[in-house]
Amino acid sequence: MVAARIAASADVDPGAQLDEDTLVWHLPQTREDAFVETGCVIGRGAYIGPGTRLGSNRKVQNLALHCEPAVLEDGVFVGPDEVLANDTFPHAVDPERSLKGA
Repeated sequence: MVAARIAASADVDPGAQLDEDTLVWHLPQTREDAFVETGCVIGRGAYIGPGTRLGSNRKVQNLALHCEPAVLEDGVFVGPDEVLANDTFPHAVDPERSLKGA
């Protein structure tokens, strides 16, 4: 087993846990309390949100976004530009058809 390898341009919060054999490429952001198990690859520009859990041997491709509280099991592949949002009702408008706020 090899310690996690993290590119100099990666933004990894000190409160994130990255297990062995994990590779973090250029420009991703891994937030506080994220847990990345062994053997993962986090691609260029990916976002791993606070409290997100990534199982072992996962690949998160370039520019993928994992918003909290995403939990992904072992061996899952997430392609480029995929977004896992945390909006329970992912619509641009509310029930009255007005534009939703934040």
